[in-house]
Amino acid sequence: MFGCLSFLLIALSLSAATPAVADEEKTLRALEQKLCEAFRSSNAEVIGQIEDDNYTLTSSTAKVTGRADDLAEAKNNEPHYDVFSNHDVKLRFYGDTAILNGITSVKGTSAGKPFAADFQYTDTWIKRDGQWKLVASHATKIVQ
Repeated sequence: MFGCLSFLLIALSLSAATPAVADEEKTLRALEQKLCEAFRSSNAEVIGQIEDDNYTLTSSTAKVTGRADDLAEAKNNEPHYDVFSNHDVKLRFYGDTAILNGITSVKGTSAGKPFAADFQYTDTWIKRDGQWKLVASHATKIVQ
């Protein structure tokens, strides 16, 4: 009897948590989409709101950059993105930390020259004071 009661209580607690997790997943997916659009439209204000002050990106060339670099690129519209989108995204939660893995597809111009590429990426998000902030990213170019 105790085992059945324990199982029932655990099942009820898991089902109660499911809507909250679904809401958090929806929020993070929307934030990632908003960030992609901010890069595509060179919206430094939105990038600054979403990225943590100490945000770092390890690029596909192993260069480590930060929030200030992203803001400068957006303000200068360099590179210019015609396409900046994420797809095939998988999301996992670890308390107030979330890891997203997926593919970023980009197309645009840099120094007047066209480019197009796909990158396998990992984004790390932390929830602080009720807000999700992007704290770290890693991108690896997918070679066709």
